[in-house]
Amino acid sequence: MWDADRLLGRLPRPLKALLIRHHELLKFGVVGAICFAVTTVVNYVLKLTVLNANPLTAFGIAVLVATVCSYVLSREWSFRTRGGREGRHEAALFFLVSGISVGLTLLPLAVSRYVLDLRVPHVGLLTQEVADFVSGFILGTLLGTVFRFWGFRKWVFPQANARIRRPRGGRNESGEQDRRAA
Repeated sequence: MWDADRLLGRLPRPLKALLIRHHELLKFGVVGAICFAVTTVVNYVLKLTVLNANPLTAFGIAVLVATVCSYVLSREWSFRTRGGREGRHEAALFFLVSGISVGLTLLPLAVSRYVLDLRVPHVGLLTQEVADFVSGFILGTLLGTVFRFWGFRKWVFPQANARIRRPRGGRNESGEQDRRAA
């Protein structure tokens, strides 16, 4: 496994300061990239098999699967020190914000397919798929992601440093071996 401190030590000071200052946003971006890949794979597996005639359903299911992954990764990594809510309340708010985000994510695809009629037989298959990708994956994901990041910080994980985590190796914040971990 790579050492983040060693990597940061090799970067120029201005870039290092920027990365440290925006570490939550960067981690959120990594989680987003992972969930984007999950969404893409699940969507195309469903769309090219059992949900061929239902692209919105395929995409909605894919986004929901990725949302579950996002909750685990966000809580345990991106926002691991933030909190301020009881566990069930936090999860309910996470899925509420994510549900609203799913609607925002689906909106550009629905407009592309059903308002602009960018679907077979009105356009060719390649045009339909490019329009689906741009509207659903690019525009929809961007719209949903911006709302999700804002909503998570505002409502789901509102308090910074609410859950202080011990570093790996059982050491406390002063670098001494934690007696409970030994």
